[in-house]
Amino acid sequence: MKILITGGAGFIGSRLALRLVGKGYEVTVLDNLLPQVHGDIPEESGLYKAIVENTRFIRADVTDRAAMKDAVKGQEAIVHLAAETGTGQSMYQIQRYSDVNIGGTSLLLDILANTDHSVKRVVVASSRSIYGEGRYRTPDGTYVYPSHRSEAAMAGGDFEVTHPDVDGSLELVATDEESKIHPSSVYGITKQVQEQLVMTVCPSIGIEGVAFRYQNVFGPGQSLSNPYTGILSIFSNLMMQGKPINIFEDGEESRDFVFVDDVVNATILGVEHPQAANEVFNVGTGVPVSVMTVAQTLARLLDADVPISVSGNFRLGDIRHNYADMTRIKEKLGFEPAYDFERGITELTEWARQSGPQKSAYETSLEEMRAKGLLK
Repeated sequence: MKILITGGAGFIGSRLALRLVGKGYEVTVLDNLLPQVHGDIPEESGLYKAIVENTRFIRADVTDRAAMKDAVKGQEAIVHLAAETGTGQSMYQIQRYSDVNIGGTSLLLDILANTDHSVKRVVVASSRSIYGEGRYRTPDGTYVYPSHRSEAAMAGGDFEVTHPDVDGSLELVATDEESKIHPSSVYGITKQVQEQLVMTVCPSIGIEGVAFRYQNVFGPGQSLSNPYTGILSIFSNLMMQGKPINIFEDGEESRDFVFVDDVVNATILGVEHPQAANEVFNVGTGVPVSVMTVAQTLARLLDADVPISVSGNFRLGDIRHNYADMTRIKEKLGFEPAYDFERGITELTEWARQSGPQKSAYETSLEEMRAKGLLK
């Protein structure tokens, strides 16, 4: 099978490309080698070097029609990973995120709808961010989906979610694929539109669509220098430099952290498994982990003696909690994650030690958000 991976030189894409090559597939990678991901000299990026000799590589942007048409020729499946990522950054680089995430997906589908091709299936990387806040249960057993938290409440140190007309506390439960879609960031909105475009257009033109709502992906190869990547790599890099860790809110906010190899395994099932056709799946572990637990575990594994403080700072657009219900992907595709949090974070820290600390614009990114009124 011939497979195109857009964004295939990135964190997830490069690992996926190598796995597919190892399975005997002929892989084409289209990637623009964005410096934010690959560094100032992208050709020296380890992610790029890992795949360039084993795949047909096209350096281009997903908004480049000519390059995309060339990449699609002869392909039987497409894994569409290319996207701008970063919840905070998306709130002030709105056109950039819309142009790449929505525009690039629209262009891909336009090419598929209006040219001759051999594509049978498109797998799109969606995101848990499309849910916004996760699912909760009220004292009477009703499921609710709280709206965005108010700035006034968080400024007063109240970070928990509330729901109108509900007395008593809300119980956090797993978010399934039928849960309410109400993203709280521009990034989340663009991922929602990406998913909807693929799952609406593909069946209408005789192509099977598959959408994976990845949770918070982490692991070796995730950029230590990109200030808009996941907190595990950001915190790891800061700790290796001996810098203090500033935890937002009260440290009890939680996410579902899923190891990159599990994400790759799920995505391969999306390419190969007959029952994946025209389905949407969560990809996570089904276990929430607090940000404070992340910081303490990293400090232990990195032997980092750095201050870890809870500042009460918060970002507008952030959610409180969200973790995945994994029932559907287990029942339909037989997928279960092989890595729990401890095993995954151990592999991440071992790789981070070998890589060493990297120059990062993390503090600059925080100042940008403060200047835009997004970090309080």
